Amino acid sequence: MKKRVAILISGGGSNMEALLQDMELDHPAAPVLVLANTPDAGGLAKAEKRGIATACVDHRPFKGDRSAFEAALGAELEKAAPDIICLAGFMRILTPEFIARWQGKMLNIHPSILPLFRGLHTHQRALEAGMAVHGCTVHEVTGELDGGPILGQAVIPVMAGDTAEDLAARLLPMEHRLYPAVLRRFTVGEREKVTLFP
Repeated sequence: MKKRVAILISGGGSNMEALLQDMELDHPAAPVLVLANTPDAGGLAKAEKRGIATACVDHRPFKGDRSAFEAALGAELEKAAPDIICLAGFMRILTPEFIARWQGKMLNIHPSILPLFRGLHTHQRALEAGMAVHGCTVHEVTGELDGGPILGQAVIPVMAGDTAEDLAARLLPMEHRLYPAVLRRFTVGEREKVTLFP
């Protein structure tokens, strides 16, 4: 019996696409839902084109009422009954109460070598810190922002003259390799860290 995977997105969904593409192959998991928090998320149309069920819970009408937004989000997830939830560019911070419901079943990809540079603007912050390397991390989601157990990391060199945009563009293909690799292992209960280099 394949594990059921829901993917949460906010934008174009390039990491979502990498996960969906990998799950088309011989895989211990199958996608059951792509869920966005904004109706104009480009990833919704891409998922629909692949025949994946989609839903949207627009966060904007819930302004100032995060618990109501998360209740609506949770209702969509409950309908899909996922075994695993992958945050793939989902740009909303979830409360510890919401995360607790799915504890041990939720993954996230973050564009830095955690525990360095939690939060936003990671590429610029890596440059400002004079880092020789940069990368991305897949981790379990806990109530601590970008602080859950690390399941995989990919590393790239920082080149002289790099801009934040350069780093982001060079890192993206590594994200697309790392997240599917970690999901495959996570699905069958393997938690040993995956490390990738260019």
